[in-house]
Amino acid sequence: MTPLILVLNCGSSSIKFALFETGTAPIAREASMHGKVDGIGGPQPTYGDSRQGTDAVVLDAARPYHSALALIHARVRSCLSDAQRIASVAHRVVHGGSKYFAPVRLDAQVLADLKSYIPLAPLHQPFALEAIEELFRIEPALPQVACFDTAFHRTQAPIEQMLALPWSVWERGVRRYGFHGLSYEYMSHALPERHGELASGRVIVAHLGNGASLCALQGLESVATTMGFSALDGLMMGSRCGSIDPGAVIYLMQIEQLSLDEVAHMLYHDSGLRGVSGVSADPRDLLPLEDTHPQVRTALALYVRRIVREIGALTAVLGGLDLLVFTAGIGEHSDVLRARVCQDLEWLGVRIDPQANARHAAVISTADSPVVVGVEKTNEEWIAAWHSAQLLAAAA
Repeated sequence: MTPLILVLNCGSSSIKFALFETGTAPIAREASMHGKVDGIGGPQPTYGDSRQGTDAVVLDAARPYHSALALIHARVRSCLSDAQRIASVAHRVVHGGSKYFAPVRLDAQVLADLKSYIPLAPLHQPFALEAIEELFRIEPALPQVACFDTAFHRTQAPIEQMLALPWSVWERGVRRYGFHGLSYEYMSHALPERHGELASGRVIVAHLGNGASLCALQGLESVATTMGFSALDGLMMGSRCGSIDPGAVIYLMQIEQLSLDEVAHMLYHDSGLRGVSGVSADPRDLLPLEDTHPQVRTALALYVRRIVREIGALTAVLGGLDLLVFTAGIGEHSDVLRARVCQDLEWLGVRIDPQANARHAAVISTADSPVVVGVEKTNEEWIAAWHSAQLLAAAA
């Protein structure tokens, strides 16, 4: 029978999935089936996949997340032929803490460890763990593998991981972990195929989605990244603030008397593009409004400025820049924001071809640009499937 790996990427209101065949080596980059349940917990949830399209669905109001997972499980199994079987489930798990630096087969002890990291990633960690527990209940014998977004950054020097806090805090595991590691790890596979030896040089990848970060790579390994202890750090994002003076948080709590929960909600949900613009977290909504809404124009300008500033900082760490790559939802699809970022990097030698940028070409820089600029579709699901297949093969 052909073994398949089901990959789950669980968020608070959606579950994305992808199915990969493992009968050939290497695993094909394109999933044989992919889709998601969206709007979980909302009034109009939907299910969609690459074979059947998208439809409205009804989820159990008391347990909508479990209901969504059961729906995916049932729909995927209904599409399998008699010659196919699900061999394992791979999960994108945001945080591996200071213990897990490589994919791991899940069991009760690992699950307990991962639950202890929920405070480090409260927006992401709980939902992946809920899915893991539910699948253990549905199919206890089915192997499950956790693939960590923090793991790729384990190659960074200790100086990049440290926070300037008392040494005892470092010893307790409070450090810069970095995130979006599955996306950056995929780039370490894809960029050499596209750019050859250039990809092993001084590279910055800009993962720009609702969550956003940059990663400096050298020798295809993570050297530095903008996200730190939490997924709040670094770039301005859709609804997250990015780097912020801790004194501002102290002020909000001490002087304005906001509670811890209120401040946390502000930083995670009411800041970034949404907070500054007062309109939306999505640049697709904001760009048409910037000529008539000064606040929207300011939000987009700040968004670009923060990206440019952090690219400058990472370029200093690398000692120069050979290749700049845009990826993820905004990075792959917003030619306008790519152009604005690159325009502000002209001092670095970045020059782009407007026509190539407009058609989202794989290389958008001009032939004489000292820095090559590319656009690359990310594939976190394939990385998770690849790791799961490797882990299970080693254990066989």
